[in-house]
Amino acid sequence: MSTSTSTAVADLRTVRRRRQVLVVAGMILVVLVAGTGALLVGAAGLSPGQAIAGALGLGDKGDVFIIQKLRLPRIEAAVVVGAAFGLAGALFQATLRNPLASPDILGISSGASLGAVIGLLALGLSGVALSGLAFAGAGIIALAIWLLAWRKGLHSIRFVLVGVGFAYLCSSLLAWAMARSQEHEAAAVLTWTVGSVSDIRGEQLALVAAGTLVLSAAVAVVARLQGPLSLGDDNARALGVHVDAARIGTLLLAVALVALATSAAGPIAFVALVAPAIARRLVNDGGAALTASTATGAALTLVADVVGQHALLGVAAPVGIVTGLVGAPYLLWLLATTEKRSR
Repeated sequence: MSTSTSTAVADLRTVRRRRQVLVVAGMILVVLVAGTGALLVGAAGLSPGQAIAGALGLGDKGDVFIIQKLRLPRIEAAVVVGAAFGLAGALFQATLRNPLASPDILGISSGASLGAVIGLLALGLSGVALSGLAFAGAGIIALAIWLLAWRKGLHSIRFVLVGVGFAYLCSSLLAWAMARSQEHEAAAVLTWTVGSVSDIRGEQLALVAAGTLVLSAAVAVVARLQGPLSLGDDNARALGVHVDAARIGTLLLAVALVALATSAAGPIAFVALVAPAIARRLVNDGGAALTASTATGAALTLVADVVGQHALLGVAAPVGIVTGLVGAPYLLWLLATTEKRSR
């Protein structure tokens, strides 16, 4: 490689790193602005001074309760869950090399919801135990997809098609469970079908945050494999990558992130699909854009939750409804443009 070529490659890498830093910094700024708004706005409006005092445990007891017990945990939950969904979506799409490879479409989020609804209606579970069953539901569906899609290796098209089938199956079972639930159970069941961060706090929030941090650290270890995998299986093998093992390990981490987030918040629609797409377009990298996707997922979820609370035609709505309103048109656009490119 000539000196000029090496210099050009180094310059390109520098530009991409700077762009990624700017994108991540921008998303952090969005989180800070949206989080500040969420702290101040509500049925009990607070001034910036009252919010700061409440966050520090000072001032009026009512303000402290509103900030520390109601608003701050909800903001933290939206950021953590959104980051997990954004990172998981980036891993799915990069590893399977398919922009439609999202846990929403693959049925993994629906599997977590189904596990939670079974635990709620059939076993009477709640709290961490209910979240554990949701985690198990996502894992079981992911394993079933894996077994049915495996044919001398893991092929992305087959994986997506099998996942879509399981998504429809889980959605049908959820609708059946919803129809059979009692009136007093309907609200709790609804949370596990649309997604909400309103009730995540305390021990559950700590577990989700710690789990997301550990899984993110594991992703950082395998992130270096995303570049070779994006070049195709043959090229990745030529570079010394064990393709099947790398793909399996990466997808296991993605499934764990989805299961963890969904076990706490339910299936927040389209965050895992849309956040990586936004991040890749902003970074203009063409790669996985894992860090940018994580930050974008956190910002998207928090903004959607704030909009759902205060700006959706005067009606408070769970975050999953807002992300669904944004994500559904994007999915239609993606399908249309993918069809055009394939001609």
